[in-house]
Amino acid sequence: MTSMSTKTLPGRGDTHEPSTAGPQRSAGRRPFALRSTARGRQTRAAWILAAPFLALFLAFMLLPVVWSLLMSLTDTQSADLRTPLNVSFTGFDNYVRLFQDDQFVHALRNTAVFVVVGLPLTLAAGLAAAVALDRGIRRFRAVFRVGFYLPVITSIVAIAVVWKTLLDPRAGLVNTVLGWFGIDGPAWLADTRFALPVMILMAVWRNLGTVMIIMLAGLQSVPQSLMEAAELDGAGAWQRFWGVSFPLLRPALLLTAVTTGIGYLQFFDEPFVMTQGGPLDSTLSATMYAYNQFGNGNYDVASAAGYVIFVLIVALTVLQFRVLRDKD
Repeated sequence: MTSMSTKTLPGRGDTHEPSTAGPQRSAGRRPFALRSTARGRQTRAAWILAAPFLALFLAFMLLPVVWSLLMSLTDTQSADLRTPLNVSFTGFDNYVRLFQDDQFVHALRNTAVFVVVGLPLTLAAGLAAAVALDRGIRRFRAVFRVGFYLPVITSIVAIAVVWKTLLDPRAGLVNTVLGWFGIDGPAWLADTRFALPVMILMAVWRNLGTVMIIMLAGLQSVPQSLMEAAELDGAGAWQRFWGVSFPLLRPALLLTAVTTGIGYLQFFDEPFVMTQGGPLDSTLSATMYAYNQFGNGNYDVASAAGYVIFVLIVALTVLQFRVLRDKD
């Protein structure tokens, strides 16, 4: 009894070490069973916290995407929703029908023009505005930043209504100003020659602010030491921009090109509000064609059109990554 009691008393020379080794080892290294239990609790907590997002993602994102793909391979019409057993698998017939439809081909051509013309104009205008704000216009920089970025945060519907009012052939401000110089302005949105260019111009103006902000951030992140070294070597302003600043802007250029290009391929709001795709389908886009088909109950054709647009978006994004990626 005497020996057992001395081993448990603290401060006794020969019995102190054995009594403290056990608690130190247990505090430094937890048993495997305890670690596994704690990890399991953390895993369950993570799944519980992520469950609402996963449920919403599955219900409103993944399931509609898969369901739309299945409908694009069938002959699903609005009348078949009550009798789904009448739906039959048709393979790629809907895709073949799409490219045999002159209206869809016309809509694809309008979308291509919108992207091919509008995207370079937007990037060039945004870069020019960023360079002007970074180097040329210093006194009213904040005012110009807000002025350029204001259209980005304004509703596209409000912008479209304002532009439609300005371009009114009888009482619009544009034709009124042209009339002061003796010019008879056209019916902009009712003329097949001007309707699509007007929408491209409006899209460039609206997206200019986003591109400008990203480019401006890229320009201001260029190391000043590189610019000073180039200046000491005798490089002019254009040579410093093209040889030093522009290569370092490649990531910003890639980001804006991809995001703006995807937005332009989904060109919808402007023609929907301003022209409903007219006149004579001159402003009809691929997304608006899909929307119209869906509204007419042709769910199979609308789904197929949506997947054609998806493939075009992937192809354009891959092309931009190949052209603009940083090879260094």
